[in-house]
Amino acid sequence: QVQLVESGGGLVQAGGSLRLSCAVSRSILGCKSMGWYRQAPGKQRELVAVVTGDGSLNYANSVKGRFTVSRDVAKNMVYLQMNSLKPEDTAVYYCNLVTVSTWQYWGQGTQVTVSS
Repeated sequence: QVQLVESGGGLVQAGGSLRLSCAVSRSILGCKSMGWYRQAPGKQRELVAVVTGDGSLNYANSVKGRFTVSRDVAKNMVYLQMNSLKPEDTAVYYCNLVTVSTWQYWGQGTQVTVSS
C-alpha cells in the first residue's frame, strides 16, 4: 500500500506564499505522474499541477505563472510552491500519484485558506 502524506497547508493573506510537501512511502522513480489536485467547498476536485514521468509539467490555467510543481526523486518528495495566492485558491489540496500500471493513490489532503 502506497501512502502519501501532505504538509504545509495553512492560513495566508492574499498575495502571500505557501509551499506544500508530499512524502511518498515508495520510490517515485518511474511513476507515470505525480502532482496536486484541489477541491473547494461545493466544487469538484480539479487538477492544479502535475509532473509526468519524463519530467513534463502541466498546470491549470488558473495557476500558471504563480504555482510551481517539483519533485525530489532521491527523497521521494513532491512539492507545490504557491505564490501570489488569491482567495479563490482556498481549497483542500491533495497529492496524487499514478503508477505505470495506472494505479492511483491520494493523500489525505491539506487545507489552504487564503484571506482577502
